[in-house]
Amino acid sequence: MAGDDPKLKVRPDGPYVVSGSVPLRVREPIMSEHGEPLTWRTREVTERGSTYTLCRCGASANKPYCDGSHARIGFDGTEAAPTNSYEQRRTAYPGTGIEVLDDRDLCVHAGFCGNRVSNVWKMADKTGDSIVRGQVMAMIERCPSGALTYEVEGAPIEPDLPVEVSVIPDGPLWVTGGVAIERADGAPVEVRNRVTLCRCGQSSTKPLCDGSHKEAGFTG
Repeated sequence: MAGDDPKLKVRPDGPYVVSGSVPLRVREPIMSEHGEPLTWRTREVTERGSTYTLCRCGASANKPYCDGSHARIGFDGTEAAPTNSYEQRRTAYPGTGIEVLDDRDLCVHAGFCGNRVSNVWKMADKTGDSIVRGQVMAMIERCPSGALTYEVEGAPIEPDLPVEVSVIPDGPLWVTGGVAIERADGAPVEVRNRVTLCRCGQSSTKPLCDGSHKEAGFTG
């Protein structure tokens, strides 16, 4: 039934309401000895309820769940996320056997796009080497926001991600699997395989995350 489809609704100056029995879990980056994120560790599912509410003001004492703190602090959840499409905003970086695509508006500074040696933008020119090409693909597929994607022979390639919401510790919500997201004004957020939503309350592109949680020192 349509009413049972996975959906996330943004409440005006309030929380996210997740419906359709979407699993909730924690995903955290595995770091190298040099402080570089390498891959994701997926924790067990913590929520399977048909509907639940998640904090987006950053003040809940029961994170990631909403406890009504948005009303107490007078949270301003005004949305300013771009409303045009990823395809319209992206910048292309052609390589050999791959085209790297990037939308800086969506970046949450998760760090999977680079290491102490190089980054995907510099590596695009070196993808004539299949080892480099494979590394670029792997790095892009670990980008949680989907700011970075790639195409092969003109076709987009996306990692196989489940329908779920994941909490990134001290960071955003990671919504995967094409869950429909509705803004507080009723407009839809572009449906994508991976989207990151602000839960510190500080993003300038609400409801999307813009990486402000790091500067704000958000924990939870």
